[in-house]
Amino acid sequence: MKKITIAIDGYSSCGKSTMAKDLAREIGYVYIDTGAMYRAVTLYALQHKLISEAGIDSDRLQGQMPHIQIGFKLNAESRPETYLNGVCVEREIRSLEVSRNVSPIAALGFVREAMVDQQRVMGENKGVVMDGRDIGTVVFPDAELKVFVTAQPEIRAQRRYDELQAKGEPCQLEAILENVLERDRIDTTRTIGPLRKADDALVLDNSFMTIPEQKAWLMEQYRRAADDCRD
Repeated sequence: MKKITIAIDGYSSCGKSTMAKDLAREIGYVYIDTGAMYRAVTLYALQHKLISEAGIDSDRLQGQMPHIQIGFKLNAESRPETYLNGVCVEREIRSLEVSRNVSPIAALGFVREAMVDQQRVMGENKGVVMDGRDIGTVVFPDAELKVFVTAQPEIRAQRRYDELQAKGEPCQLEAILENVLERDRIDTTRTIGPLRKADDALVLDNSFMTIPEQKAWLMEQYRRAADDCRD
C-alpha cells in the first residue's frame, strides 16, 4: 500500500497525540508530535530565564534558536519520547508551567519557521503521522488525510486534570480550564499559522467518544485515504 502523509490538527487536550501515536504504531508509520516540539522550545526558554513576568525575551530566544535541537526516540515500550539537545524531556514538557507558556512561544514567527522546517524534513518521505495546530494548513497542505479534532473545553480540562493527577502533580481544575480557554484564544487568533480547520479536513468531535471508538474511526479514514491514493 502506498505511503501517505497524515495530518492531525485540533485544540489542546483533545487527545491528538495519543490518537496519532496509536495509529502510527498500528500502520507502521513514523509519529511526529509537533506540539511537543513547541513545548520543548518553551521548556528551553524557561530553563534559560527567557520568560518572565515582563514577557518573552524574544531577541535572546531568536539568537539561541540554532542551538535548540529537538528529536524523538522510542522508549522501552516503543513509545516516542521528546529529546531537547540530547536530553529526554518528555515529563518536563507536560507540566502546567510549560502549558501556560507554550502558546505565546508557538506564536512567535521565528519559532514556527524553525519548527516547520524541521517538521518538513522529518516528513519528506511520507509514511508519517504528524499532529499539531497547523499541519494540514501550513506544514503539509497536500497531506492525503487531514483530521481536525475538537472537544468541549470543560471535557478537555477534565482530561488534562486527570492526566496531571495520575502523575502526582498538584493542579486545580479551574486553573486548567482557564489555561485551555486562553490557549484556544491564542492559537486561533495568532497571525502566523493560526489553528483552523483545513477546507478538506475531516472533523472529529471526540467529546463523548471512547478511545476504541476513536481508533476505529481513524483507522477507517486512513484505509479510505490510502485506497484512494492507490487508485
